[in-house]
Amino acid sequence: MSGHNKWSQIKNKKAVTDGKKSKIFSKYARLISLESKRVNGDVNSATLRSVIEKAKKENMPSDNIDRAVKKGKGGEGGEMETIIYEGYGPGGCGIIIEALTDNRNKAAAEIKHAFTKRGLALGTPGSASWNFDKTLDGYIPKLTTPLSDEDLEKLEALVDELEDNDEVQKVYTSAE
Repeated sequence: MSGHNKWSQIKNKKAVTDGKKSKIFSKYARLISLESKRVNGDVNSATLRSVIEKAKKENMPSDNIDRAVKKGKGGEGGEMETIIYEGYGPGGCGIIIEALTDNRNKAAAEIKHAFTKRGLALGTPGSASWNFDKTLDGYIPKLTTPLSDEDLEKLEALVDELEDNDEVQKVYTSAE
């Protein structure tokens, strides 16, 4: 009866939690390197400091933070850019996706795949943003869309898949 002892259960649980941490750390590393590039590696900058503090609250190791700051300062790797994708989800609710990537084509293909897999399509710029107000914290819907239980489950599955993507930073919807 292999796989039924205490140690294999601990190993499997650790693998799951490590996978979740890895996704969070990679998102923060992208944000830190982008901010570091913007402020030329000045760790005393308010914006870079706030991103580093958020990463530390998630228990991101200091050497990972330092590596991300150096990457942004040194210009290693590709040019990181923020891209906004828009579309309509199940039940006609508006969706805005903030992505941070160094490869536009890859990010667009992955997000488009998540939509087409569910019979949905990405919209053009401005197709959903008219219904959102941009604030410092993100996007807030002006009008909300009521969803049936079935559409709500479909939307949750879509948002979960989008958030599992390393390049997607935030997903905003106009669903109630």
